[in-house]
Amino acid sequence: MRFKLDENLSPSLAVLFSATTADVHTVTEQSLNGRPDERVIDVCKREARTLITLDLDFANIQAYPPSQYSGIVVLRLQSQAHSFVEAAVRQMLKLLPQEPLIGLLWIVEEHRVRIHE
Repeated sequence: MRFKLDENLSPSLAVLFSATTADVHTVTEQSLNGRPDERVIDVCKREARTLITLDLDFANIQAYPPSQYSGIVVLRLQSQAHSFVEAAVRQMLKLLPQEPLIGLLWIVEEHRVRIHE
């Protein structure tokens, strides 16, 4: 799997993927900070990467139809403190072996993950 961490996530979260075979890049590494959402998702599409973000705009399936992307993961959390975000990413990673991601939107909350086509 190939992922891109949005600018609203700490690049330090990339280490969570080291135990998997995932390839992780960050928006910051590619100097995409401050770019419009459309530009970020276009880069993800071109690179066949799943976007992981706190930006709820990406949960809009009319603006970003999941079937057109390699997956979108929106972290919808009560707190954006690093410990909450890290726990949500760990929860998401546990599901990867069992659930498809490509062409889907995952909404990751504290106690559940909702998957939309």
